[in-house]
Order: sequence, then structure tokens, then C-alpha cells
Amino acid sequence: MLKNKCFVRSNAAVFFTFLLFYLFSFSVASAQEKADVFSKPKFSGYAIGQYQYNGQHGAESNSFNLRMVRMSLSGRILGDFAYLLQGQVNGNTSTLGDSPRMVDVYIEWQKLPFLKIKAGQFKRPFTFENPMNPIDQGFMGYSQNIMKLAGFNDRVGEHSSNGRDIGVQVQGDLVKTASGRPLLHYQVGVFNGQGINTKDVDNRKDVIGGAWVMPVEGLRIGAFGWTGSYARKGSDGVKSLSKNRYAISGEYVFDDWTFRSEYIHSTGYGFKTVYNQSADAKADDVNTSAGNKSDGFYALAIAPVIKKKLHVKARYDLYRPQAEWGTSKTYYEVGVDYMFCKNLQINLEYAFVNDRSLDRHNYSMIDTQLSFRF
Repeated sequence: MLKNKCFVRSNAAVFFTFLLFYLFSFSVASAQEKADVFSKPKFSGYAIGQYQYNGQHGAESNSFNLRMVRMSLSGRILGDFAYLLQGQVNGNTSTLGDSPRMVDVYIEWQKLPFLKIKAGQFKRPFTFENPMNPIDQGFMGYSQNIMKLAGFNDRVGEHSSNGRDIGVQVQGDLVKTASGRPLLHYQVGVFNGQGINTKDVDNRKDVIGGAWVMPVEGLRIGAFGWTGSYARKGSDGVKSLSKNRYAISGEYVFDDWTFRSEYIHSTGYGFKTVYNQSADAKADDVNTSAGNKSDGFYALAIAPVIKKKLHVKARYDLYRPQAEWGTSKTYYEVGVDYMFCKNLQINLEYAFVNDRSLDRHNYSMIDTQLSFRF
């Protein structure tokens, strides 16, 4: 009963925060419309409902699930500053990662296309897939290397942070064609390294950046780097673990076709437990048995059957938690999606899973998701 009350209060707190901010922003925008100080805020969001079957031996399951419900407010201040507040309102209060929480809170100066400055809590500038909306990403979930090595359910033991952190970033487009299409994009940021809604612990900062070239319309070829640390403070002081990562990425999107592939390599140990499961960080909490290297690779294709309406898709998704084949987990996925309209979509997917860490390596999964935007 107490958890249910906390869940209701947490959801209500997030909801009323958005409501009050919206009313305030609207009143300011109305009062100062002539001065063009505060634009009318845009309220939007999306929800994803899910049914999933998992045939893993000894852990079979099938369940309906409310995968995600998010609401956001966005707008502009003085014309040159864009802001976004986004909260995830479904979940529970038993764990930090699944609780209703703020995921994005940032403002970005956008006057110069070659030099934009962003500050707050937002997506880490690492890989092509990380910044994508979960619906636009195209499959039942982000690929394994993104989940484990880009700050979602990270291998270091960080709480679920949806690929985000708190910091400052600069980015921009350089070298344009005669038609104005940019040929080069760069982005680099400095972050706490602790994930969302969390202060720095060891006073070391993560530096993350990347750049990509766009030689033809729809094609991006990029590389990313990440160096920093993840730390916890326990009874025996602060324990800080270094992390160094790089990614190589490619994507080609044209005429409703999508091809995308990324490889990520990581060096650095992790903790044995997830942050919200353990408040203590003794030396023996470091998971040395898992090794200090991991990597992952995925390649996917999405093809239109009916343009902007019906698609078929396939993905090869590999993750090696110790950068060794004996520990690899691979998804072979095929699926289809249908868009009733731009705001309503249904996805159906089948995955054959090969997990070499299990006694019985192979099992099947079926995933169906209905998503809508507002």
C-alpha cells in the first residue's frame, strides 16, 4: 500500500510540475508576446505499450507492460535559446532507475549553426542511436552495445540513465555545400559521469565527443570517443573506476529506407551491483571477475513495403560483456511495423537469441508494441 501511495505521489509531482510550468510559460508568453521574450510553450509526449514473450529456459515469461510514458515542454527564450523539460511518469518507487523522474532539463543557445552551446541534463554525445527517440529507433529496444556502453543500463553499475548525464556541450555544423547542406558535424561535452539526477562523486569529469562527415544526402560516417570515470562513496571512502570508450558509426537514410551499424569498444571495470541496489562501495565491490573490456556491434535494415506506412526490418545485435566470444549474446531479429498515421504505430518482432553464458544457449522472444504521440 505504501509503495502504491508513493507511486501516485511521484507521478502526481511530475505531472503537476509540468502543468505549473506550462501555465506559467503560457502566461509569460501571452504577456510578453510583443517583446518576443518567451515563446508559447509546446506540450507533447508519447506512450509505448508492450506485450513480450520470453522463452529462456528457467526464466520463461509473457506479460503486458507499460514500457514508457513521457511528457515534455519545449519552447524558446529571446529567440536564440531553446529549452526542453521531459519527464518519465510511469514506473515505481522501489528503484531509482524505474521511478518517475526527470530525464531532460536543458537550455541551448542556437544563434550560430556552427557553435551551439547546451547546458543541463541531456543525451550524451555518443553514437548515432543513443539520441534517437525510442519509437524512431525502430526495434523493440536499443541495441545491446548502446544499452551497456552508452549509459542506459551501463556495465559500470550506474543506475538506469537513458543515455543521459548532467553537463555542458558545444556542437555545430561546418563546411556547407552550395545548397547549404552541411558536410561535417562535431559535438563535444563535459559531464559529471554519474548519470541522471546525480551529483559528481570523485570530482573527475567525463569528456565525450564525436564527429561525422556527410558526403552525400542521407549518409553519415562518424567516430566517437569517451574518457572519464564512475565513482561511489562508501564507508571506506570514494571508489573511482576509469572508463575509456570509442565508437565507429555509419548510417544511410534515403527514400524511407534505413541502414545503420555501430561498433563500440569499452575499457574499464564496473561495480558488482547497480547504484540503487547498494549504498556501499568497498574495494571488493569491484567486479574484477567480469574483466575490464567489453564490446558490441549491430547492423540493421528497415525497408518500406508501403512508403511511410508499412515496413519490414531486420537486425543483427551482438554484445560481448568480456570482449570474448564465450560470453557473447546475440539477437537475430526480424519484424514489421505499420503506421496508422504519423502519431500511431504498431510493431511486431521476433528474435532468436543465442546467449553463450547460459547452459541452454538458444531461445526465442516475441515483442509487440503499440505507440502513440501527442
